[in-house]
Amino acid sequence: MRAPAILCLALLAGFAAPAAATPFAYVSNERDNTLSVIDLSTMEVVDTIEVGMRPRGITLSKDGKHLFICASDDDTVQVLDLESGKILHNLPSGDDPEQFALAPDGKTLFISNEDDNVVTVVDVESRTVSYQVDVGVEPEGMAVSPDGRWAVNTSETTNMVHWIDTRTKALVDNTLVGARPRHAEFTDDGKELWVSSEIGGTVHVIDVATRQPKHTIEFKIRGVRPDQIQPVGMKLTPDGKTAFVALGPANHVAAVDTSTYEVKDYLLVGRRVWHMDMTKDGTRLLTTNGVSNDVSVVDVQALKVLKSIPVGRYPWGVVVRE
Repeated sequence: MRAPAILCLALLAGFAAPAAATPFAYVSNERDNTLSVIDLSTMEVVDTIEVGMRPRGITLSKDGKHLFICASDDDTVQVLDLESGKILHNLPSGDDPEQFALAPDGKTLFISNEDDNVVTVVDVESRTVSYQVDVGVEPEGMAVSPDGRWAVNTSETTNMVHWIDTRTKALVDNTLVGARPRHAEFTDDGKELWVSSEIGGTVHVIDVATRQPKHTIEFKIRGVRPDQIQPVGMKLTPDGKTAFVALGPANHVAAVDTSTYEVKDYLLVGRRVWHMDMTKDGTRLLTTNGVSNDVSVVDVQALKVLKSIPVGRYPWGVVVRE
């Protein structure tokens, strides 16, 4: 049963519940062309929603009412109404959209087009392409700075971070990082950019003011071959003190102290851990595990995996709605 249906039953029973009284997580299942909906109060899947072909990147609208979905094989971004569970409309995206980032004002999507080596910038309200920017080969990761000044893209084959000035709508700089950069995250203060390099096995911390790397984080897990340690998705806690890094086929998540850049712990999760999201209070981390077809729920304070939740095939992205 979808969350909206649960709320309707509550209203019929004579009391009103707030639209997001219960937190839900939405997981894109790359092989099933579906979203799994997880009730985080019970940590169980309560609904499955059919979407476009090969859903990967997903993100919430600023008001929390809609979910944007990269339907990669349909070459479109779908807009899902979360109350009805229905697709409202599609947005132009360029070929093979994989990851995207929503600007802080909620009006602009920056979309990486892996096949065309461009970033497509879409006006959400008018549903039109505003402009495109040529970047490196196989663009994937996208992030927008908290002040909206920078949109950055990582190119997997060029091994660079590309800096797009959103005021001039132009590429103004490139930063060389490790092999096959997959994901980028700005810190909340906008001073640092964290970039994962899958084949390089590292995370690069970049100073935004100079656009130059200031630290490289390496990972070592007892009993795991170095070539299996492949950093991909990342998520920072709301207090900014810890960064979680998904290590792909190493089947672990690293918890990194952001002040010292030292790894505090490694958490064993499902197979081929890919992307992550966190509850607003920072108490729970959810990881998508693409080969074991499940989501791991982590107690952030205790650094302990609480539960594995089966979802669809090849879970890719996850977002929490509260």
